[in-house]
Amino acid sequence: MTPRQTADSRPAALSAVTSQDTWDLVVIGGGASGLGTAVEAATRGYRTLLLEAYDYAKGTSSRSTKLVHGGVRYLAQGNVSLVREALHERGLLKKNAPHLVHDLGFVIAAYKWWSQPFYGIGLKVYDALAGRLNLQPSRLIGRDEALKKIPTFKKAGLKGGVLYFDGQFDDSRLAVTLLRTLEDHGGVALNYAPVTGLVKEKGPDGKDKVAGVTFRDEESGQTHTVRARSVVNATGVFVDDIRRMDTPGAKPMLSPSQGVHVVVDRKFLPGDSAIMVPRTDDGRVLFAVPWHDHVVIGTTDTPVPDASLEPRALPEEIDFILRTAEQYMDPAPRREDVRSVYVGLRPLVKNENTDGAGSTAALSRDHIIRISDSGLLTLTGGKWTTYRRMGEDAVNRAAVLGGLPERLTLTPGLKLHGWSSPEETARRADHWRVYGSDAERVQALPGADRQLHPELPYTEAEVRWAARAEQARTVEDVLSRRLRALLIGARASIEAAPRVAALLAEELGHDEAWQRAQVEAYRQVADGYVLA
Repeated sequence: MTPRQTADSRPAALSAVTSQDTWDLVVIGGGASGLGTAVEAATRGYRTLLLEAYDYAKGTSSRSTKLVHGGVRYLAQGNVSLVREALHERGLLKKNAPHLVHDLGFVIAAYKWWSQPFYGIGLKVYDALAGRLNLQPSRLIGRDEALKKIPTFKKAGLKGGVLYFDGQFDDSRLAVTLLRTLEDHGGVALNYAPVTGLVKEKGPDGKDKVAGVTFRDEESGQTHTVRARSVVNATGVFVDDIRRMDTPGAKPMLSPSQGVHVVVDRKFLPGDSAIMVPRTDDGRVLFAVPWHDHVVIGTTDTPVPDASLEPRALPEEIDFILRTAEQYMDPAPRREDVRSVYVGLRPLVKNENTDGAGSTAALSRDHIIRISDSGLLTLTGGKWTTYRRMGEDAVNRAAVLGGLPERLTLTPGLKLHGWSSPEETARRADHWRVYGSDAERVQALPGADRQLHPELPYTEAEVRWAARAEQARTVEDVLSRRLRALLIGARASIEAAPRVAALLAEELGHDEAWQRAQVEAYRQVADGYVLA
């Protein structure tokens, strides 16, 4: 094939980065916290640049439990303020991105006499904390209704249940939507642009102050320097790496914990509701959630010594999930039923008075902001549900640090890119909904009627759109995060990789050698999602 350039907008973005004299904010990290911060800054009119070392949502931000929720578990821990804040943000996100967020009913099964009154009271408190943004009221349900909602509940001893509502979303699609929103408001973002160092200059007090960053463009190999009034470190579980660029001996902030999920066929949860197990053997909650015509079951909470870009599930974590599912589901999935297994790392902030050793289940899920002596602002912790509030808090502080004009937040009512009304969204087939108002434009591209694989709903047109409009650069970018093929069918996605590589090569102007290298690179990643 002769290479040809048809849709590559990245050079223009790179030119915009290097032609700007000084940015108001440079945000390091393209996950939930980084994208939320960048959108917050751009919508206030600040000149904003986001740099991502790999791809947007490459880490934990594409490997969540797919829930927009207040956190029933945190309410049980007594963290009322975190739950209230998260429930408020849940309500805002549903309004601002109805094409990505919808209500989902959760059933807590009652096999003991006290379960219904105990959990029923707690969930009424949950409703109350949501206030006027509550989704639907929780209620007690009888045995027949519980089985109607969840036909695969174990019937022996089932007395009924408690039904409550939270939100569900597609995490990496929200990340891509935030990227597009950032661009809509004049911000600039680059993936595959790892920050390699911090630029410092003497401040009025004679001390070194962060005044910008250096980064490497992985596609050209060139290093660039950009100046900024404020620099935000929002790199999730990797924030300590950036902090050590600022202060080599910086004490670690985080105690990373990994959460494992398995994905199985819809037959194991054929209703329209989800299962919530309020207390597992390790003290966490466990969910079985319908998602993209499959079922996600998880998660675990296992302390890990170091952050990894591609964490792997431990055998005992898989066994734990399947064993817990078997306590409630009939039939229950077995190892051979698992279509994909994925792992996310949580950036849990260490308690000030501990070394972070031992269980991470009790560590706070709140976000935290720390500012170094040189003015590097680090934002970490939190979760997807509160990404907007995290960004608002970070930009408030960064604006003061950088001497920027004070401007009020606009994001509580900001309609995200692709906004479609719930009525319009409901008329679209499931996997087209995440594009919102862009869906018709995607469907107008060549290949909208050609599936990439018989077991996957995705089409060739979506690969073209990912390259043209969503900064997809690799086969993995497409199959893992622009589409969700890696998560709903790892083996099928490996089989689809050659066709995706050919389409990307056509769009981005690459040759056959690039295609072969991409297919092999994707296989190496995707093999880790296949349960042997």
